[in-house]
Amino acid sequence: MYEYAIAWEWLSFAVRWLHVVTAIAWIGSSFYFIALDLGLVKRDHLPVGAYGEEWQVHGGGFYHIQKYLVAPAQMPEHLTWFKWESYATWLSGFAMLCVVYYGGADLFLIDRQVLDLTQWQAIGLSLASLALGWLIYDQLCKSPLGKNIWALMGVLYLALIAMAWGYTQVFTGRAAFLHLGAFTATIMSANVFLIIIPNQKIVVADLIAGRTPDPKYGVIAKQRSLHNNYLTLPVIFFMLSNHYPLAFATAYNWVIAALVFLMGVTIRHWFNTTHARKGRPLWTWIATTVIFIVIMWLSTVQKAPVEDEVSVAPANLRFVENAHFEAARDIVMSRCSMCHAAEPVWEGIVRPPKNVRLETDAEIAAHAREIYIQAGRSHAMPPGNVTEVGPEERAMLVAWFESAVSGKASQ
Repeated sequence: MYEYAIAWEWLSFAVRWLHVVTAIAWIGSSFYFIALDLGLVKRDHLPVGAYGEEWQVHGGGFYHIQKYLVAPAQMPEHLTWFKWESYATWLSGFAMLCVVYYGGADLFLIDRQVLDLTQWQAIGLSLASLALGWLIYDQLCKSPLGKNIWALMGVLYLALIAMAWGYTQVFTGRAAFLHLGAFTATIMSANVFLIIIPNQKIVVADLIAGRTPDPKYGVIAKQRSLHNNYLTLPVIFFMLSNHYPLAFATAYNWVIAALVFLMGVTIRHWFNTTHARKGRPLWTWIATTVIFIVIMWLSTVQKAPVEDEVSVAPANLRFVENAHFEAARDIVMSRCSMCHAAEPVWEGIVRPPKNVRLETDAEIAAHAREIYIQAGRSHAMPPGNVTEVGPEERAMLVAWFESAVSGKASQ
């Protein structure tokens, strides 16, 4: 049964790799088309219905591109749809959410010092938040508020701040940031799947039938595309945030999340303005730098210490009750806890890596699989074997985990 842990780790790697590849494809095409759209030039010789054109050079060839705001006079023979990148990114991201956070809910999703949830309660809250988020967002866009670009953006930003605070009240800091990314990415992908592509299909169907397409479908799609434009960079941050406990594991993590959304707007505005040939607004980088400095300062504010030690979760009792636990605990305490502690003593380490603490029986048992894989079956930890973990000690960590999982050698 312990080989299941190895297989699960490889499954996690596979879906993560797939997610990164598909996200590169989606974000890359998004960046390209936004830059193309903003760089279009209106000229007198353009065909009827054409909004603008642009000449580009890449890979030794020249490209002549024209854009129609609604549609050309007749349907072209070949039409390329850009949609699968978005769908594959969301599906692979949801698969990773299931494998890492739902499969490891007790470790990565639930923090009983924040809110004592069962696995199914936490998973249910996660799923409900993603679905409810899209429904609220979609209704706001379709409401009279949706006709005012800046008012809508302001309300949506307040909603994102509320979600940032809400997630930190129910999940681990790491899961809260990841869910902010999933929440935002769900809105973005649903925009493509439920609004942008269906509207384009209506226009194509009108062209095939010889009808004049209604321009309203393009206007609606443009609104959602604008939102996706400004949400792209924050999503990337939140998807990578699990590597940085200074962001997610601090007292004001939800404020940091709110500021990250602002940084996404300022950076994206610089690119949008530059691609539109309207100058290079220096103020956006000044604002971004100021926001980032504020984030750095907020990350130094410590969380209030928790006096009561969390008991060992029922699912992890087998690791504590195992006959090898005392020996394994001694190895972890002597070789790992100088970094993986609330206050690390290793020079240069100011926060436990990935916020993983290994100071109590409950913490060691909760991270048994990670200890087994990273310090037992592989030599990933400690980095460069700086604490000189010996072969016999690694063998003991392996024996502890495998015997506990198989039900052998228990007290």
